[in-house]
Amino acid sequence: MGENGSPARLGAEMLAGVNFTGVNLPEMFARVNIKAVTVRTAYHHGDLRNALVAAAAELADQGGPAAVTIRAAARAVGVTPTAAYRHFKNHLELLGAARAYALTQMGDAMRARLAAVEPRDDPAEAAIARMDAMGRGYVDFALSRPGLFRSVFIDVAKPANAEEIEGPHMMLVRGVDELIALGFVGEESRVGVEVASWSLVHGLALLMLDGPLSRLPEAERQAVVEQTLDTFVRTFWAARANFRQGT
Repeated sequence: MGENGSPARLGAEMLAGVNFTGVNLPEMFARVNIKAVTVRTAYHHGDLRNALVAAAAELADQGGPAAVTIRAAARAVGVTPTAAYRHFKNHLELLGAARAYALTQMGDAMRARLAAVEPRDDPAEAAIARMDAMGRGYVDFALSRPGLFRSVFIDVAKPANAEEIEGPHMMLVRGVDELIALGFVGEESRVGVEVASWSLVHGLALLMLDGPLSRLPEAERQAVVEQTLDTFVRTFWAARANFRQGT
């Protein structure tokens, strides 16, 4: 294209005919959604699925599982719902991916508490300290990220390509394995110990999130958590004494 027909010259000629009288250009540009523009270029071809999963996890974190839809995730990433449907056939598949992420985050919260447990010479004390840490990590996660916590318990299928890591339930199972090996309870009590342990921390979390304990001042809430988990630990020592006495 010659000098007179260059893109720059053509663009200048086009703009020269535009009447900007009365147009508030600063205000117009202020209304541009820069975040949305940025998100649209935040992924490369082939990474759209991961971008949608991240968006779904963020939606769940902010609004719980009900907030996760194909349309909302596509909007957050900056693509059309049609593009999103190439990776997820319906919103339940996307919700399953968000649930898998939530489970990973719950496990990470529990592992963070476990990593902070100080070494103990007594194997029994060490095992109880680990059970206590897992319970605290569970409640930590529920209270700090309620949207993701609720997303863990939705009834959706596990993604076919989900990464296999040790989740919260397997961590609890291994904790109970230790208790059985150390003579706290017998193998015949395994299911009861697992369910009772899970029920205590889960029930506490729900009371804190949705029940009457949600209205307590923060200091009182923390005191309730401490006292409840201290009681949780003492039940194991009592169970060990009874088991050794054969009662």
